[in-house]
Amino acid sequence: MPGIMLNLPPVPLQLITLLESAGHAAYAVGGCVRDALLGQTPADWDLCTSARPEEVAAALRPHGITIHETGLQHGTVTAVIDHQPVEITTFRLDGGYTDHRRPDNVIFTDDLTADLSRRDFTVNAMAWGPCQGLADPFGGQADLQAGLLRCVGEPSRRFGEDALRILRCLRFASVLGFSIEESTSRALFDLKDSLAHVAAERIQIELTKLLCGQRARQTLLEYREVVFAVLPRLRPLSGFDQRTPWHCHDIWEHTCAAVEAAPPEPALRWAALLHDCGKPPCFFLRDGAGHFHGHAEVSETMAREILGALKCPKRMIERVAKLVRHHEMRLLEQSPAPAKLRRLLGAFGRETLLDLLELTRADVTAQAPEKLYRLENYQPLRTQIIALAAENPCVSREQLAVNGADLLPLGLRGPQLGQMLERLLEEVLEGRLPNERDALLQFLMLHA
Repeated sequence: MPGIMLNLPPVPLQLITLLESAGHAAYAVGGCVRDALLGQTPADWDLCTSARPEEVAAALRPHGITIHETGLQHGTVTAVIDHQPVEITTFRLDGGYTDHRRPDNVIFTDDLTADLSRRDFTVNAMAWGPCQGLADPFGGQADLQAGLLRCVGEPSRRFGEDALRILRCLRFASVLGFSIEESTSRALFDLKDSLAHVAAERIQIELTKLLCGQRARQTLLEYREVVFAVLPRLRPLSGFDQRTPWHCHDIWEHTCAAVEAAPPEPALRWAALLHDCGKPPCFFLRDGAGHFHGHAEVSETMAREILGALKCPKRMIERVAKLVRHHEMRLLEQSPAPAKLRRLLGAFGRETLLDLLELTRADVTAQAPEKLYRLENYQPLRTQIIALAAENPCVSREQLAVNGADLLPLGLRGPQLGQMLERLLEEVLEGRLPNERDALLQFLMLHA
């Protein structure tokens, strides 16, 4: 299909031109072609070629291009031009996948179609060259236009080769907003238990991308049993009737709605996914209504354990755990008084307080329709927090215009110093005293 034109950046275009000048076929391939056809800017460009790795090096090194042998056993080298790396892989056929991750061996080939036949989904099994145009032997462009994810060949074989493709399929459905073709969908459920063979880090990466997708809610709902295969501690949320007027959904439905209502940022989406995971063990009935006292603390503990098992970075775990722990603050119940807002700013800092506000907004959005009136407080409160933070108000003892040394001449020692500083901070937070040295010292003279 020579009529299809892609706007190839200079570096991959130069590499294709040099490989073709040396007598080899070369194409952009996979996700970069998919994204370009969708009108998006690819994050990176991968190339495939009929040249063997040593032939790639021989064609490019004389032109001053650095070649790193990053995956010779699978036919991959990385070419670097002006600090821009591009992976170049030889056309190949894959052997068996006994580890459910990588082929045991590969066979190099000169056949582009054979190389594309080993790829996961039709929308990722397209290649494009400046002269040849689009190579699309499996109907990837049609599936792209239809918003459909379909395995190349037999789905059970594709997922059996690399079980992570199961989560990749859900990730693409969520991120691209695509549906999943029927036989591919059946295979997802049939082979979900094979995800036990996949490393935790790889699962975490795919789940994070899934959670941040535009279609996260529908994907999590429709493929909940696949998600529970890797997050089994969330299974009790499904079908759990909350028995409360605040909710019109079961816990899993509420959770999925909250995920999609949160900003598409990893920590916030993970916090939305895990904020109510501790509800089932905390449930009790009183006067016919469901209650979940203490569930935020239980959810925090579970969130730490779940994210730890997925090998999430410690910084991410701490951020998510803090949001989960404090998601019950009910920030949108009413506009807080200035003193309370200063206390919250001192306790959490600007960014965490804004994150908590976003999580609260997502939580409320996913509740019963008659409770949505509280969302009216969201924008005014957000504006108030940003304005207050910009004033850099005194919200901690360290920011007071006096310190412990100023209290020593008054005869205060030991715990008395800390108690008096706390009292000064209280007066400042409540707005009864300005954070000015003379005013604070005058207060000390009268009350020390």
